[in-house]
Amino acid sequence: MHANEPTWTDERIELLKSRFEAGLSCREIAADIGVSRNAVIGKLSRLNLRREGSGDERRPPRKNGEKGRRPKTAPRLQYQMLRALYAEPQRVAEEPIQDGHRCSLLELSAEKCRWPINTPGAEDFCFCGNTPVEGLPYCAGHTRLAYKPNSHLRVARR
Repeated sequence: MHANEPTWTDERIELLKSRFEAGLSCREIAADIGVSRNAVIGKLSRLNLRREGSGDERRPPRKNGEKGRRPKTAPRLQYQMLRALYAEPQRVAEEPIQDGHRCSLLELSAEKCRWPINTPGAEDFCFCGNTPVEGLPYCAGHTRLAYKPNSHLRVARR
């Protein structure tokens, strides 16, 4: 196809309509016709062609035990962390932070405190590795450092 030729010839529009009616996905139609997926979506919109229903019938069946939820997004995880932190006034012990469980990035997991120790790129850079407070990424000591309740009020009063 040359730069001067239109993307949507009469032949391509007929192919689009027939593939759409056959139930092919936009990605499949695009590959078949030789245009981008976005071009297919745009042309379907301009032609006012829409699928009936919510589109759930095209999704693959779920495996046994698989929940029907999407993966949690970052804002949802942040909300859960803040809710866990502020839900009940929990007293975090004022004991010193233990440093015997340090770990590398490759050893880091949800069951280890993610507080960085030292400067990234330094030879002795690592993560705390202690057991985190439930629902938070840091251990009790680093939670005290990371989340200071009402700290925004102190700044506003000055």
